[in-house]
Amino acid sequence: MKDAIHLPDDLICPALDIFDAPRIHEDLQRAAKEAQGDTTALRRSATAILSEAMKQGREAIAAGFSEHPFAARPTVRAYSWLTDCVILSALEVTTQYIHALSNPTDSERLSVFAVGGYGRGEMAPQSDVDLLFLTPYKITPWAESVIETMLYILWDLKLKVGHASRTIRDCLRLGGEDFTIRTALLENRFLAGDRQLADHFKKRLWHELFEGTEREFIEAKLEERDNRHEKQGGQRFMVEPNVKEGKGGLRDLQSLFWIAKYLHRVENVAELVALGVFTEDEFDTFARAESYLWAVRCHIHLITKRATDQLTFDLQVEVAERMGYRDTAGRRAVEHFMQDYFRHTTQVGDLTRIFLTKLEAAHAKSEPLLQRIFRRKRKLKEGYEEVRGRLAIVDEAAFLSEPLNLLRIFEEGLRTGLLIHPDAMRLVTANLDLIDDTMRNDRRAQKLFLDLLLKHGNPERALRRMNELGVLSAFIPEFEPIVALMQFNMYHSYTVDEHTIQCISNLAQIERGELEEDLPLSSSILEEGVNRKVLYVALLLHDIGKGRDEDHSIVGARIARKVAPRLGLKAKEVDTVEWLVRYHLLMSDMAQKRDIADPRTVRDFAKAVQTKERLDLLCVLTVCDIRGVGPGTWNNWKASLLRALYRQTRRAMEGGLEDLNREQRGSDAKRNLTQELSDWPAKDLKREKARHYPPYWQGLHVTAHVVFAKLLRDLGTDEIAIDLAIDADRDATRACFALADHPGIFSRLAGALALVGANVVDARTYTTKDGFATAAFWVQDADGHPYEADRLPRLRQMIHKTLKGEVVATEAIQSRDKIKKRERAFKVPTHITFDNEGSEIYTIIEVDTRDRPGLLYDLTRTLANNNIYINSAVIATYGEQVVDTFYVKDMFGLKFYSEAKQKALEKKLRQAIAEGVERASA
Repeated sequence: MKDAIHLPDDLICPALDIFDAPRIHEDLQRAAKEAQGDTTALRRSATAILSEAMKQGREAIAAGFSEHPFAARPTVRAYSWLTDCVILSALEVTTQYIHALSNPTDSERLSVFAVGGYGRGEMAPQSDVDLLFLTPYKITPWAESVIETMLYILWDLKLKVGHASRTIRDCLRLGGEDFTIRTALLENRFLAGDRQLADHFKKRLWHELFEGTEREFIEAKLEERDNRHEKQGGQRFMVEPNVKEGKGGLRDLQSLFWIAKYLHRVENVAELVALGVFTEDEFDTFARAESYLWAVRCHIHLITKRATDQLTFDLQVEVAERMGYRDTAGRRAVEHFMQDYFRHTTQVGDLTRIFLTKLEAAHAKSEPLLQRIFRRKRKLKEGYEEVRGRLAIVDEAAFLSEPLNLLRIFEEGLRTGLLIHPDAMRLVTANLDLIDDTMRNDRRAQKLFLDLLLKHGNPERALRRMNELGVLSAFIPEFEPIVALMQFNMYHSYTVDEHTIQCISNLAQIERGELEEDLPLSSSILEEGVNRKVLYVALLLHDIGKGRDEDHSIVGARIARKVAPRLGLKAKEVDTVEWLVRYHLLMSDMAQKRDIADPRTVRDFAKAVQTKERLDLLCVLTVCDIRGVGPGTWNNWKASLLRALYRQTRRAMEGGLEDLNREQRGSDAKRNLTQELSDWPAKDLKREKARHYPPYWQGLHVTAHVVFAKLLRDLGTDEIAIDLAIDADRDATRACFALADHPGIFSRLAGALALVGANVVDARTYTTKDGFATAAFWVQDADGHPYEADRLPRLRQMIHKTLKGEVVATEAIQSRDKIKKRERAFKVPTHITFDNEGSEIYTIIEVDTRDRPGLLYDLTRTLANNNIYINSAVIATYGEQVVDTFYVKDMFGLKFYSEAKQKALEKKLRQAIAEGVERASA
């Protein structure tokens, strides 16, 4: 135990509170005497003593960390020191009492090393214990017994032990073949045993394995890093990041340290300052980022009681609370926490870039061969030079003498296609104070900034780098609050600043003609011509009001009114930008939350937009905004809704709003049906056209009218006719039902679909004059796609069973209606509104609440139980939030004008939602 008796004073709490080494040493001696040679009994006693000591030690560390929730370094050292004490105690029991050897031979020597993260002396609460048992030659029976007994004790202590028993020759051979093993060996720390053997081992590692292989080790580590990032999503701003393996995470910092140690034989990162790799400030940044990430990781382990490093939504809330973050007006504590988290990971990226450039300068990291052969020297503007393929500054003093150069360098980078040299980035970051009000109001600066957006075809590259270096926030101070600001929901995949850059990237891709096939409408609008300056500035500012306690569209419009003139826009352009920011959600909301088949929807939207110029700009902005939310958010369903709304609005603007009326739509629909069913007898066709009320003709496309005509043609009153078809244009499966009408039909259909896990995105029901119900539902599977053809028979079977009463939806749905644990952290307040103006003949009830599988069924059942007829439902889902919009009438076919009736119905809907959430969270 002598190796562990020294008491370190840099732990989260006093060392003796963590492990009272003298007392435990005495307890183990006493246990050995009492065992009287019974090794099984001694092992059992030793395990009990050490188990209690570990429990008390971990409690002491956790209590200390709870009091100082950011003190990561002393915490990870404490866990490592506690582990050292346990390992040494287990070794003492094994070698002195269980397998004592009075006169060991030269081959019966053993050294125990900590390797990997444990070798660095860094351990989170649930970290693995990586051990190397080293022998000089082949493992002897004595060494084998010691290792086996010791491992049994550690396993009995429930430690997760990664171990290897090797000779020096084994280590050199395996380390030469496997970079993971080599990295673990790089971080070896002698714990106990034969010191001479340990020293000999360390010398041979450096001379025979590490020296001369620097380049291959570095390239292997960098390739490993790239693969790891790709596996984790390739994006620093993933909303559920992996603290250890993700981009900008702990593993990136550790990789820097491994490479530095391999190259320079440093024992800690601070030594890199003296070597000129990092400045003092950059080392401080490294230390702060590392400490912060370790703190987060330790909190995750303590909460989950397991070795998980994924910062899931539910954990984000708990970690934020443990670290002392608090809610403020407009923002939750978890959003403040995640903003700090992402700012640290961004700094890790900056440090990585600086370090890799130093490697390149030292020729340690090789360039791809083809890049070296085919590189052609670019002609650079005065003051710049190319250094190893990057844009560098010739004279720093001359560069800083003109503040505009802090913007010019980004334009030169775009113009030449060169990445900016990290030394130049450091210079920019260190002199952000040069970007003051004088420069912001300088017309030349305004033109430079607009040119970055408009002139070079890939503005996202400049914006992302400007954002990372703080230039964007310095030039537009109003942008700073949204930097690394996380939106705590399942809808947005990125932080607000990254989302903004993704939106601009989408716009640039459309302009470059790369999305013509995916986005024909937006592409054609841009080809016809729009004010690009207005569109780019509106996209840059559309979410700038987020994170406040007021509607971000209203706040953003006020900010845009101030910022747009500073970017060189004329008064009329400023007005348009302000309008676009204020109403940037209007088209998306109208398309996804309202029934576009209702002429009033299009009329109201056209009145709000007023001009074709605004319609074009808003349409493209909306498409870029939705696509910038995250991978998979944009789909054909949303595309078809926006396309339909745009075309109908444009037609209304060109032909006059009076052309948008129900009678005209009805006549057109009947004429189209006649053409499609030209082979039907006139008598059958006349009967089909006479059996439906006007809303039926106005609300469906002719393809659905044809399907329903065929389903109804010979349908008996006790029959149920179903037609399932994949609607590729809408990325959904269209389910058409024809059956005898009865109250609650919409609810029963919604229940049947919920039972098969179908997500309803749009639905409408109609009653015929001869007593049948016709219902069309558009559904998607859990991944937001149409049902594959081979899944349709099961869908049909379950719907039949439910409609015939063989399966009772209310009971069957309970086991499926669950909210996942990681999603329970989200708070989604319920808002219910009644609108009697948005439709001529229906009251529109909009329910904005928490999404779950059985919600639509609960809502429609509540409406049915209150004798409310549902004509159509439009469902818009935003991650964990859903907006269900119902077009309804009362039992007399009238709107809900009575405020008392509205309140009574709202109360019942809220009750159904609350009961459903309680059931789903159980």
